[in-house]
Amino acid sequence: MDDTEAAGKPSPDASPSNSPPPTALPEKPAAKSARFRALARQAPLEPGVYLMRDAEGAIIYVGKAKVLRNRLSSYFTGKKEAKTRHLVSRIEQIEWIIAGSEYEALLLENTLIKKHSPRYNINLKDGKTYPSVRVTAEEFPRVFRTRRIIRDGSLYYGPFPSAELIDTYLDLIKRLFPLRRCAVMRARESPCMYYHIGRCAGPCAGKISREDYAARVEEVKKLLAGETEALLAQLRGEMAGAAEALKFEEAARLRDAVQAIELFAGRSSAVDFDPEARDYVAWAADGELVDYVVFQMREGRLTGRDLYRSKLYASEEEALPGFLMSYYGPERLPPPRVFAMKAAELGLVAEYFERELGRRVEFALPAERRHEAAMNLAAQNAAEDLVKRRRETGDAAALEGLRSALGLGALPARIEGFDIAQLGGKHTVASLVSFRNGVPDKKGYRHFKIKSLEGAIDDFGAIREAVARRYTRLVNEGAELPDLILVDGGAGQVSAAKEILDGLGVDSDLAGLAKREEEIYLPGRPDPVLLPLDSPALRVLVAVRDETHRFATGLNQRLRAADLKFGILEAVEGVGAARARRLMRVFGSLELMAGAGAEAIAKAGGMGIEVAQRVKKALASRGGAGSPA
Repeated sequence: MDDTEAAGKPSPDASPSNSPPPTALPEKPAAKSARFRALARQAPLEPGVYLMRDAEGAIIYVGKAKVLRNRLSSYFTGKKEAKTRHLVSRIEQIEWIIAGSEYEALLLENTLIKKHSPRYNINLKDGKTYPSVRVTAEEFPRVFRTRRIIRDGSLYYGPFPSAELIDTYLDLIKRLFPLRRCAVMRARESPCMYYHIGRCAGPCAGKISREDYAARVEEVKKLLAGETEALLAQLRGEMAGAAEALKFEEAARLRDAVQAIELFAGRSSAVDFDPEARDYVAWAADGELVDYVVFQMREGRLTGRDLYRSKLYASEEEALPGFLMSYYGPERLPPPRVFAMKAAELGLVAEYFERELGRRVEFALPAERRHEAAMNLAAQNAAEDLVKRRRETGDAAALEGLRSALGLGALPARIEGFDIAQLGGKHTVASLVSFRNGVPDKKGYRHFKIKSLEGAIDDFGAIREAVARRYTRLVNEGAELPDLILVDGGAGQVSAAKEILDGLGVDSDLAGLAKREEEIYLPGRPDPVLLPLDSPALRVLVAVRDETHRFATGLNQRLRAADLKFGILEAVEGVGAARARRLMRVFGSLELMAGAGAEAIAKAGGMGIEVAQRVKKALASRGGAGSPA
């Protein structure tokens, strides 16, 4: 490998050629971009690795390239995703190392990432510390649950995402293959009570030989590895041998073990009866966040699930090789087949596994239905954890970007959003939703039935009423006010809300988001602010706006449905508004009312039997349900 570095390796007596002089004023973004475009044109047309450094000289990203010039140029030309723009904005220096081949570039990239742990490369973090089962490396091994991995020769099985599953395994082992229980084994004349109740083999008192104990440990290993078919075949053979030798107690113990394992295997995780060992690698990405999930299938059963959380500043396809090379290694060898969720160039990774780990691995897409089902389940796990991750951590970077883009007075950690829903002026409602740190805070959701319009269609008036009712109460109670108030609409809706807020002395920031072009309107500014559609800041506003719309529309639809139900009853001669409400209060739905007898309806409504019969006839003429179409 040629380890010659170019363009940006500092010398003892000079600043790097791609960095501004130390005494220079801060470089403008356009000037910095032009400098890097010029630098990229100097890069060689050869494979290699590039290193990106920040203002302090720390390596923040390491990448490999088949052609260095082309790859580096791609960072500084054309439209980029928000996460790529974020990475590029942090770069102050770029260096590269020429490699003899693309494979050597892959090796060097992997080495440098492990050495420097750059901030913007894939950095695997367990989404959750799942317990494993440890088989200790002792003369008489123990088997127990643990969350700590100690490199002393012990074997580990898992991790297991289900505590119930791991407890079932351990209980099965204690009953079928009793091993020692004590943490420190000392020679004893008589064994402890665990031996007497059949939960310990008694090695401390010489009740089992090393050979027999080792054979029992091997059976445990097969069970933990999911090799139940091989284990069952072995136990059945031993059972037959014990019966022939007239060792009926041993034969009975082995029979019970076979039955227990058959029952357990029949209800464990997922089964597809394909004995080939394989993994399914899926992921979910949102902005700069990415979650990877790996399902491990062994002996036709799902034996484990690994979840890792990381940050993503490359494309999903570019980041996948880095994840695979971080996930698999000498301590966790890859299986013969690995299925990936999407197509990616993984030939070099396969070569790496064969050369460095001695494992031939076939990468494939899930073409068959059973593989698609497993992959879909893995992808669902990744997506659900990503939603949970956003909910747990919020989105501080997006909120800071929103503050900067709109010139807000404070970080919009708490946002309240309003939307109006109505149909022809009927059942006009306003919704209020609350977001904290960029994620929904459903305890703060409210509905307002608009009372001031008297059937008129007036979104501005509805906004005025909802904003006035909300913040009059908060001001009077001295309660916490939001950092940002967002209304669904343009300049008119913003002006209507601003009028009320000024009158109440509420100084929270205010904005409107119009659906047509996702235009952001601010008070006192005639022209809207337009953010890139992939902007994390805009994503937060859109999430708030869409949630207000969903919440408002839901109540409006429920009111319309209730209105239709009352209308059916009120159309019956002898049933007015008060009597219709009474009937609905008693029966709860038109369906239950239609199924009741006329006498029950008459009693519930406080009316004569003839009116009740007319109610039943009206409900029957509408199919008995009377529900809105």
